Amino acid sequence: MPDWLEHSVQVEVEAPIDLVWSLWSDLEQMPQWMKWISSVKILEDNPELSRWKLNTGGLEFTWLSRILKMVPQQIIQWESVDGLPNRGAIRFYDRHNSSIVKLSVSYAIPGILGRIMDNLFLGRAVESTIKADLERFRDYALQAKAAQK
Repeated sequence: MPDWLEHSVQVEVEAPIDLVWSLWSDLEQMPQWMKWISSVKILEDNPELSRWKLNTGGLEFTWLSRILKMVPQQIIQWESVDGLPNRGAIRFYDRHNSSIVKLSVSYAIPGILGRIMDNLFLGRAVESTIKADLERFRDYALQAKAAQK
């Protein structure tokens, strides 16, 4: 049985919710701010499915993800249907002049990694990476906001 780890991280973005939503919901752009994600491809024949590729420390993982729930400007919830087991949600909160973006992700540690790495160490590394990803997203959104002016 794999171990499941879960993380929730949030960031405030000084940009309107419609802009923040439009940037994040364009899944194929995620490698621009998510450090470990090297590619995301929406399946042409089924836009609820996307193929993800993650690279870190010389290891590569892929998975097919399904959108379970999408409410514009509120939530995108997903789960993997093959490959690296993961699930989670990205939530958006409108603060009128700014937006809160909260990412919750759970993932299964593959057996080999669980034996090689200390899960506590891995969890801290993943959480700090996700936090940095959200901070990069905030910067990305601020650049997009400035370009609109």
